Amino acid sequence: MTIELGRGRTSSTAHPDAFFARWIDHDSWPQWSPDTEWVRVEGPVRTGTRGRLKPAGGPAVRFTVSACEPGREYTDTTRLPGATLVFQHTAEPTEAGTELGVLVTMSGPLAWLWSRIMGGGFRESAQADLDRLVALVEAEAEAEAAVGRG
Repeated sequence: MTIELGRGRTSSTAHPDAFFARWIDHDSWPQWSPDTEWVRVEGPVRTGTRGRLKPAGGPAVRFTVSACEPGREYTDTTRLPGATLVFQHTAEPTEAGTELGVLVTMSGPLAWLWSRIMGGGFRESAQADLDRLVALVEAEAEAEAAVGRG
């Protein structure tokens, strides 16, 4: 059984690689995800890389990068007793830039319990974090373009 905890979709004029660069720059996560205090990874970011994430007000958890396709997808998975929490971030190139998505799911025999304990905030934060990420990436792209013009 898989429970959807949160979802977000939006589009951007920025290139998909700009978003992927932010997803793998774990030190920058608190800039667009204020519920995250810090993130550390062990070694280069690729499928299978392990790390730790400290949510605001919660204990640090271990995660594994379960999908890492440059310019396309960054997904991380956290194993909890009896459940698995998955954050999937996707970027699809379009003529105008990028179509972005985020999906937060919980699965496993105790998913119902864990989703009650920690799932409520994801409904709001998934879209809000995605919107903050787009604003950050587009502002950086605009600043770089202005330097190029100047």
